[in-house]
Amino acid sequence: MTDEDRAVVDLLAGEGEGPLWGTASDDLNATLLAWPPGAGTPEHVNDERDVLLVAVAGSGTLTIDGEGLPIAAGGAAMIAKGRSRRVEAGPDGIRYLTVHRRRGGLAIARRSG
Repeated sequence: MTDEDRAVVDLLAGEGEGPLWGTASDDLNATLLAWPPGAGTPEHVNDERDVLLVAVAGSGTLTIDGEGLPIAAGGAAMIAKGRSRRVEAGPDGIRYLTVHRRRGGLAIARRSG
């Protein structure tokens, strides 16, 4: 185990918007994102992986398949693969962590036919 594997990350440290921190193991990917008031992600779909979203600071709206759900620090949501999602920050901004099973690397395959 390396020192990096044992590191504890302060999810409330750092400034900026968008992805602030990320890590990956053989099994998992984790990304910390932050958005100022009114900003957020475009609507998108992850067709391959379920995603756990955990709000760590601030608040906002998590929209899943068109349904807006309030989310604030301490709140979590499991978003099933194939569902659309969008996060929009509330009046104090939002900071959240997403975690999902790691995707495999790209592979070159022969075309059939």
